[in-house]
Amino acid sequence: MSKYFGTDGFRGEAGEKLTAEHAFEIGRFLGWYYGELKRQKSEDEPARIVIGKDTRRSSYMYEYSLVGGLVASGADAYLLHVTTTPSVSYITRADRFDCGVMITASHNPFHDNGIKLVNRLGEKMDDETIALIEAWLDHDLTVFGQHRDELPAAKGDRIGTTVDYIAGRNRYIGFLISLGVYDFRGVKVGLDCANGGAWSIAPSVFNALGADMYVMGNRPNGLNINQNVGSTHIEALQQFVRDQRLDVGFAYDGDADRCLAVDEQGNVVTGDHILYLYSRYMKERGKLLENTVVATAQSNYGLFEALQREGIDYFKTKVGDKYVYEAMKQYGYRIGGEQTGHIIFSKYSTTGDGILTSLKVMQVMMAKKKKLSELTEGMELYPQVQLNVPVADQEAALADAKVQALLQRVEKDLAGQGSMLVRPSGTEPVIRVGIEAKTREAAQQYAEKIADAIRGQIRK
Repeated sequence: MSKYFGTDGFRGEAGEKLTAEHAFEIGRFLGWYYGELKRQKSEDEPARIVIGKDTRRSSYMYEYSLVGGLVASGADAYLLHVTTTPSVSYITRADRFDCGVMITASHNPFHDNGIKLVNRLGEKMDDETIALIEAWLDHDLTVFGQHRDELPAAKGDRIGTTVDYIAGRNRYIGFLISLGVYDFRGVKVGLDCANGGAWSIAPSVFNALGADMYVMGNRPNGLNINQNVGSTHIEALQQFVRDQRLDVGFAYDGDADRCLAVDEQGNVVTGDHILYLYSRYMKERGKLLENTVVATAQSNYGLFEALQREGIDYFKTKVGDKYVYEAMKQYGYRIGGEQTGHIIFSKYSTTGDGILTSLKVMQVMMAKKKKLSELTEGMELYPQVQLNVPVADQEAALADAKVQALLQRVEKDLAGQGSMLVRPSGTEPVIRVGIEAKTREAAQQYAEKIADAIRGQIRK
């Protein structure tokens, strides 16, 4: 793992792990680096960087700091203001920006924040560029064959400018509306916008498509993003759907790259359910290229069983939507995602897009003339148990011979009857022990046995 950037950007407590100075220096590097790439191609124009942010109070601090760094390096900064991660990805690609920046900590509480970067294709930034940014932050940058302790500051008419680019966000809204192939009139739809970036976008889209909307999580105040609302607190939408007697509900996270659903009975529809129902719909229409769904090692074993019964293949990646997209791009697969609701439709997007996902679920409901509960029939989730075991050294804990021997025995026991995922956390000093089995009791027993073995190794 990198020092600052994880698989989903540079994230941490605002003002503590991630500071305004970090944002300024990232802006300085991006503005200079992309400008230098143009100069080496004899292109006499400034770098163009587009920036979006979610509703956290600290997002303004990082936005202004990034802009300061960008324009000081001679780049032009285009501001989408409060928006979603998928919109930044879409606009970066569609309007040919050099790169895009999203200020967000996704599903985390308000006191955290983060900086996500996408390349000119709207894809997560490549590891090589991230390594250069980290080297600059650590004052150890060597790039273009030269070691640099400083970056040149723009002067005179070479100083960058700032552009209010709300039109870009509106273009993204228009793009989503254009994907609505059905009229939603008469359908009672609940939207939980998590008091985040979706609050001004999702209702506009569903309103344009004629849905009878019932909206919650649309009162952001800078401090309440993801607070008892959104995809990480799905129980709020479950109750909302039941109370209002809605036909369907959709919950996003803070930056709306995730979507979970709730059916008309108030039951949760996970990302795995969405992969199942939409891949079946694609296969029926001959649209499921390579007859394959991409999922992660954390996806429920019930998904894989259901896909096999439908004659659909699956490709399993490491946990992280980054790895899902990489597999889709490499092999030409059209749909993939995570249980948490990161769903990627590669025909339309290079990243998980919660609002797009909700439109696709609506499309299947309208096309099949079925309730969401009916569309998920045939897929039964296996009970899951996850335990977090604190450790000082993740690598040493997992390398212990007794732990490895137990993991091999459990994996053999669960073959064809469940799954096991034991991995180091990328954000905390813990080992995550995840077990799926046909009964919750069995899953709990296996998980506790593994956790005890890891704890025993620590005490030695």
